[in-house]
Amino acid sequence: MAKILLVEDDLTFSQMLRGFLHKHGHQVQSTQNTKEGFKLVEKELFDLLLLDYRLPDGTGLDLLKKVRENGQTTPAIIMTSFNDVRTAINAIRSGALDYIIKPVNPDELLMIMDIALGGKKPVYSPGENIAFIKSDSKYAAKLHEYIGLVAPTNMSVLIQGESGTGKEYVARVIHSRSKRAAKPFVAIDCGTLSNDLAVSELFGHVKGAFTGAAADKKGLFEIAEGGTLFLDEVGNLSYDVQVKLLRALQERVVQPIGGGRTIPIDVRFITATNDDLLNSVSAGNFRQDLYHRINEFKIQLSPVRDRRDELDLFIRHFIGQANLELGRDLNDIAAEVKTAFYNYDWPGNLRELKNVIKRMVLLSTEQIAGIETLPDEMLFSITHHLAQVATTDLKAQNEVNEKNLIQSTLQKVKYNKSKAAKLLNIDRKTLYSKIERYGLDT
Repeated sequence: MAKILLVEDDLTFSQMLRGFLHKHGHQVQSTQNTKEGFKLVEKELFDLLLLDYRLPDGTGLDLLKKVRENGQTTPAIIMTSFNDVRTAINAIRSGALDYIIKPVNPDELLMIMDIALGGKKPVYSPGENIAFIKSDSKYAAKLHEYIGLVAPTNMSVLIQGESGTGKEYVARVIHSRSKRAAKPFVAIDCGTLSNDLAVSELFGHVKGAFTGAAADKKGLFEIAEGGTLFLDEVGNLSYDVQVKLLRALQERVVQPIGGGRTIPIDVRFITATNDDLLNSVSAGNFRQDLYHRINEFKIQLSPVRDRRDELDLFIRHFIGQANLELGRDLNDIAAEVKTAFYNYDWPGNLRELKNVIKRMVLLSTEQIAGIETLPDEMLFSITHHLAQVATTDLKAQNEVNEKNLIQSTLQKVKYNKSKAAKLLNIDRKTLYSKIERYGLDT
């Protein structure tokens, strides 16, 4: 049984959700606004927060930020009736474990809750084995070449890319292929830390250093000793913390808050950001000397919309993962769903794709997942896009369909162009011309 705080201003929905959760053995306390929600969080410990996005005195994200600034890492799920994936991405950046769209699907909610309650994700996490999705694309080949070159060194690496492109995965792979692989990999999301909490988490503190410091605490630099320290969303660190971080990197020592001695450190430093830090440097929000210190080697990750030639590979990989996790046996997704995937811009990138496919695996009763299993907000986006194309440019829509067909056929025959031309019922010269036109060559 889990102790859950529900913050929801729709009283009818709140009552229904409380009853549903009680039936599944959970203890639920509820309130209708962020102010009362924060009071409850300060007084009691909860196993899970279920937060509505739109509330009378703010948003669920406002409440979540206050909870994180207070040093609590209770997993949180954001609920929203506004079909906006970008809102959901903002929720993830603010420290939410996941999001769910209203009207809430009961099975989907229980699945997400099971993940949240099965293992609370701490502010930092020890290393785990991450299997990269293997691909033969030029992009993947270049990425693995860069990882192979930089991993054995002690160079500081800056990983840049949109939210959901796999920045932490890349950091873990670099660590696993380094000489430090047997030592800890410690990751922290700087976007969830207040100024004071960041200093304490990174450098530690001694007993009595400030109110609430009841015992000595090791910082993450000490915990990662001999291994790799990964700072995600490093651009969110305040200027004061940046100064302390630069000193630690230059002098290879840290000083816990309230302590009079310095502690030597030996860590590999990897950072990540979804912003262009050079713009932050120009705006005076990020120190230029720190930028050059962390950017000895940069890896730029591409969004999914620029990697459509790998979509089939990603789909198969995430179906396999979801089948294993949920005990299902889905074989594939329907052709119309695949076309929809190719026409969608994937603002949440691989994370969004993974979540969408997991939802489809959960909801599918057949071995082929149909379009009815897609989230409503995604269906709306795709329908709107196709309507625009159909009303403005029929030729463009035909070209999209032709490109998708050629691409899926090439992947099916493992890029044997003779076989592909035969299946497509066109000659090889025409196929080569279309491959070049659509940029499908590998």
